[in-house]
Amino acid sequence: MHVVVAGGGLAGLVAARHLAEAGAEVELFERNERVGGRVRSRTVDGFTIDRGFQVLFTGYPAAQRELDFDALDLRAFAPGATIAAPNHRSTLADPLGDPGAAVPTLLNRDVRLSDKLRLFRLQRRLKRRAVDAIFEGDDRTIREYLAAEGFSTAFVERFAEPFYGGITLDRELETSSHVFEYTFKMLSEGRTVVPAEGMGAIPAQLRTAAETAGATVRTGTAVTDITTDDGEVTVRTDDGTQTADAAVVATDPNAAAELTDIETPDAGLGCVTVHCSLPERQALDTGSRILLNADDDEPNTIAPMSAAAPAYAPEGSQLLSATFLGTADRDDAALGETVREALAAWYPENRFAELDVVAVDRVPFAQFAQPPGFRADLPSPDAPDGPVVLAGDYTRWSSIQGALESGRQAAEAVLEQR
Repeated sequence: MHVVVAGGGLAGLVAARHLAEAGAEVELFERNERVGGRVRSRTVDGFTIDRGFQVLFTGYPAAQRELDFDALDLRAFAPGATIAAPNHRSTLADPLGDPGAAVPTLLNRDVRLSDKLRLFRLQRRLKRRAVDAIFEGDDRTIREYLAAEGFSTAFVERFAEPFYGGITLDRELETSSHVFEYTFKMLSEGRTVVPAEGMGAIPAQLRTAAETAGATVRTGTAVTDITTDDGEVTVRTDDGTQTADAAVVATDPNAAAELTDIETPDAGLGCVTVHCSLPERQALDTGSRILLNADDDEPNTIAPMSAAAPAYAPEGSQLLSATFLGTADRDDAALGETVREALAAWYPENRFAELDVVAVDRVPFAQFAQPPGFRADLPSPDAPDGPVVLAGDYTRWSSIQGALESGRQAAEAVLEQR
């Protein structure tokens, strides 16, 4: 059985591996020179720069199944976050996950004791729920969900808006409460990590696994057309045309729609991440805990990347990644100045004259919009005509979990058609 996989993101690589392990002859074509899709890294002046701020939740079932965590040399952020505002910082963390943060969390006046107790009860309740059941039942916005759970307006504004704004790129909290419950469960049951060598190590590992299983991975070659006739698939690439028994379309949603005529999510949420350096001696008291902007979204969050993963920065320097939601239509220097002003307001005792912009990532489509009930409008993997299957987080939900899971499901769908 000959299968062509179009797209070398996480979903395509997982699909290629499972198909090859099942005995199929697999050729994967990726238009870029490197695999990974939206998940990739590069080196700039000795700094490891991920494409935007990205993390992996070790609680994701598909990540546990598809990835070798030990080989990735995962480095963890401290649980919870530092809530930051002008002239003010406070810590909110799960005392069970970070006992050292128990006293600062208890003394945190930004979040009421009643809200802390609600968080603990919610954590216990979701721990008892099966992961597969999270996306079932009534759905509403995250904001509506938190109100129904009794959380205060102060908690929503100071913590939930910036924290979940960073996860969903939606500070208005109009995203599905199912996404909130799933990610909250994952945060409670696992760690938030990056590989020591950058998020690009994840697709690199998946590529090696696919090739070890027997798949052929061709980069720098795009699939430009797919047609089916009498159970056979004709695939046109930059290098020519070939026939196959089946095809997996694992491109981005827009390209998948062009190749298959299937409607895919077109409402994208973007972000801009400004990667900045500081001298290593200029310590911030947040440790490896992410900073949340409780005042506004300029920027929404600042992640101390090298505090979590020291290899992200060269010796003598530290790397911070500040994320702005949306397009942030300003030049790189202006964005860097905004980051400097935010840090100066949060740390009035400190000086940030030596903060430099290392790189800026402008990602117009980082996630697709996920309002309540969004899954009813997503295409199924077998939606295309003939032996053509879709793979991508847009068939599940917008996440690394969704991408990895969709790759396995796509492979299973192809094998069922044999």
